[in-house]
Amino acid sequence: MQNFEFYNPTRVLFGKGMIGRLDDQLSPQARVLVLYGGSSAERSGTLAELRAALGGRTFREFGGIEANPTYETLMKAVTMVREEGLDFLLAVGGGSVMDGTKFVAAAVPYEGEAWDILTSKGTAATKALPLGTVVTLPATGSEMNCMSVISRQSTGDKLLFSNPLVYPRFSVLDPTRTMSLPMKQVINGVVDSFVHVMEQYMTYPVDGMAQDRFSEGLLSSLVEIGPRIMAAPDDYDLRSNLMWVATLALNGLIGAGVPHDWSTHMIGHEITAKYHIDHARTLAMVFPALLKVRREEKRAKLLQYAVRVWNLTDGTEDERINAVIRKTEEFFENLGVPTRLSAYDIGAQGITDLVQQLEDHGMTHLGENGDITLDVSRRILEAAA
Repeated sequence: MQNFEFYNPTRVLFGKGMIGRLDDQLSPQARVLVLYGGSSAERSGTLAELRAALGGRTFREFGGIEANPTYETLMKAVTMVREEGLDFLLAVGGGSVMDGTKFVAAAVPYEGEAWDILTSKGTAATKALPLGTVVTLPATGSEMNCMSVISRQSTGDKLLFSNPLVYPRFSVLDPTRTMSLPMKQVINGVVDSFVHVMEQYMTYPVDGMAQDRFSEGLLSSLVEIGPRIMAAPDDYDLRSNLMWVATLALNGLIGAGVPHDWSTHMIGHEITAKYHIDHARTLAMVFPALLKVRREEKRAKLLQYAVRVWNLTDGTEDERINAVIRKTEEFFENLGVPTRLSAYDIGAQGITDLVQQLEDHGMTHLGENGDITLDVSRRILEAAA
C-alpha cells in the first residue's frame, strides 16, 4: 500500500427531513447565498423547505447554474456575494451546483483573475468562504470532497481544481429530494459513481485490501441498484443506497493509499466541452474503450474485477478479460446509456479535434503511470467509435 494522508472534515446529515437540521449548522448571524440550478429545486419544494429552515437569517438566492457550471455565470455570483457582504454559501442541487459553489467560495476572496484558481489546479486559492450543500442529485460525490470542475464558455476550456479550503462544512443528504428527478439523471448518477470508483480501483495491485474490497462492494451495489431503480423509481431504500454509494465513491476513502487513473475523466471532459454531452455519458463511452486499449497494463485488476464483481471464473485469462469488458459495456447499455461515439455522431474528425483539445490543455501523459500519451488517447477514442 502507498503512503497517504486522509482528511475529510465534512459533516453528513443523512435521511428524511434533514434539511430542517440546517438551523443547527449555521450561525444565527450568517448571511447566506443559496445557489441552485434550474426550476426543479423550486418545483420539488426543496427551496421552500430550505427557506423555512434558514428562519430569520439574511439570505439571498442565485439560480441558473448550468449542468456544466460556467465561469461566466459563477462570476456573477461572486459579484453578488461581494456587493451584499454575504459570508456563507449554500449549494442546493447536484454536482454542478456544488462544484460551482466551491469555485465561488474560492473566488470571492481572491484578489487576482479568478480563472487562475483553475489554471493553477487550486493552488492559487489561499482563502475561501465556508459552504454547505443540500444534495438533490446523487452522482459526483462533490458533497464530501474538495474538488470542482468548471467550464469557460469564451474559450471552451473545462478545468478541474482541488483545494482543502472548499470542503463543505456540512452536507444534507435527504433521499426524498431525489424522487422528482428524471430517470435519465438518476441513471447518469449510477454511471458517474461507477466510473468514479473504477478510476481509483482499475489500476494495478498495491495490496490495498480494504480499499479493493470497499471498491468492489460499491461496484456490486451499483450493478444491483441500476436496473432495480429503473424498475422501482419510488423505492426509498434504493434511492438511499444510491445517494450514499455516490458519496462514498469520491470522498477520498477508497482512493487512500492506492494509485488513481482519471484518464477517462480527462478525455470525457473534452467531449463535454466540445459536444455538451452529459458528463456521465461521456464516461460510458470512454471507459470500456480504455479497458480494451489498456488491458495489458490493467490485466491483474481486470481479472480481480471479473471474479469479485461479476463472478466470472471460466475460461482463460484473456477470455475472462474479454467477458468482463463486455459485461461493463452491457451494464451501461442496459441502463440506456450508449457506449459509442457514433451514438452522438462523433466521427473521425471529431476524434482528431478531441485529441487536439487534450494537447491544448496539457493532457499528454494521463493515467496511473503517466503513459497515456496523445497517441494512446486517440486509440481509446477510436476504440469507442
